[in-house]
Parts: sequence; C-alpha cells; structure tokens
Amino acid sequence: MPNGYLYDKEIIPRVEIAINERGRYTETSVWALGQRRRVWLRGCVQTEEQSTEIEAIVRHIDDVEDVQNELMVGVEGTPKYPVKRR
Repeated sequence: MPNGYLYDKEIIPRVEIAINERGRYTETSVWALGQRRRVWLRGCVQTEEQSTEIEAIVRHIDDVEDVQNELMVGVEGTPKYPVKRR
C-alpha cells in the first residue's frame, strides 16, 4: 500500500547530501524538515542568491513534491518560523 510518509525517511538525508556536495554553503546554517514529500528549509544563509540556489537544489530531488523556503538572510531579524527563545 503506498504511503507518502515512507519517502520521508530517505528524502531528508538526500537533501543534506545534495546541499553539502556543492561545497558552496559551508558558511550557512541550514536544516531541513520533511513530511509527506514536502521539505521545509530553515536557518540562515549569507545571501538571497544562496537561499534561491538551495531551494532549487532541493526542488530537483526525486520524490520532493514541494519546498517551503523559510531561510533568512543573515542572523538579524525574525525568522519566518517559530523559535524557542532561552
């Protein structure tokens, strides 16, 4: 029986590999969350171009149906996602 959740286990590791193999994003802090073939990108990048590039990389991964780009440029400001403050 097909189940969208079965793909999640494999998608996020492939996201990590795809981003890291470029070697261009070592100065970023990006993490990915996945559910039912949808990937959320969160964290910080240095430029808007990096954000767009990373989103495009993830969109081209097999079995990814949607990408929610919640990356922020720099570390100042408010993220687009909820965070727990200490």
